[in-house]
Amino acid sequence: MKAILNRLTQHETLESSEAEAILTGIAEGQHNPSQIAAFLTVFMMRSITLEELEGFRNALQKLCISIDLSEFSPVDLCGTGGDGKDTFNISTLASFVTAGAGVKVAKHGNYGVSSGCGSSNVLEHLGIKFSNEADFLKHCMDEAGICNLHAPLFHPAMKNVAPIRRELGVKTFFNMLGPLVNPAFPKHQLTGVFNLELARLYGYLFQKSNQKFTILYALDGYDEISLTGPTKAIRNQGESIINASDFGINRLAANEISGGSNVPSSAAIFTSVLEGIGTDAQNNVVCANAAMAIATVMDCSPKEGFEKAKESLLSGKANAVFKTLQKLSAA
Repeated sequence: MKAILNRLTQHETLESSEAEAILTGIAEGQHNPSQIAAFLTVFMMRSITLEELEGFRNALQKLCISIDLSEFSPVDLCGTGGDGKDTFNISTLASFVTAGAGVKVAKHGNYGVSSGCGSSNVLEHLGIKFSNEADFLKHCMDEAGICNLHAPLFHPAMKNVAPIRRELGVKTFFNMLGPLVNPAFPKHQLTGVFNLELARLYGYLFQKSNQKFTILYALDGYDEISLTGPTKAIRNQGESIINASDFGINRLAANEISGGSNVPSSAAIFTSVLEGIGTDAQNNVVCANAAMAIATVMDCSPKEGFEKAKESLLSGKANAVFKTLQKLSAA
């Protein structure tokens, strides 16, 4: 590690194989916490390269406990987080709306690091069981159309990094990796990222895969469609700009999608939206993100996806999906 750190402080970059080897070494306990913290800090001070991101991804994919859900052909809705916008759990809600629209979802998530309200924080608070047992997860897919893949259960090799990330309390390159290392290796992916440069790196990586994908970056800084301004979308078919008008709705103000400063308040917003008593702004931003997941799988337009998402939410189908997952978790 010392030689790698010396190179990195001289502004050198890593080859893909080197990045893979160093992350594997971290996972295997070959490096001490100070070295790991120094290594993470390098990538807070400069942009990660495509080769480095690819190497880190390869390491985590090889080290993970995989789960075969290919029979369900699911989609994952997973953002990098770290945008500092303090929104409620939009992509997690969108996952249930997507499932309510008949699209199977393998939701990969974790506890918040740069915020206290990651998807796992809220789902755990609401009684959702975390498991890596294949039979349970497949039962969830059969009955509810969605399963929750809590990252630490599938990436146990990262136990050496978790406490360091918590102590640092800021986003690291692990935020960038979350959407790339779903242990189900889904064939469909909706991913939000926290800057445009990372969106392009993701685009290069996904283009080398066999996935159908959509990468989102709101040009005013959100790692999802915010409806507060235009959003860059990178898909298999190319790039485009998406506006609120593409869904047939009006632009929102930032304060209309804020909220969830702690787990109980986040959970309250979460349940109110699913129960049909959320605000129009909350409903629309959730459905806009679900629309893009639906469009990714079904090859429909964002507007058609939005209509399917709205029907899922307002008819109570999304809430029924959530209630089913709660019951399965309590069994």
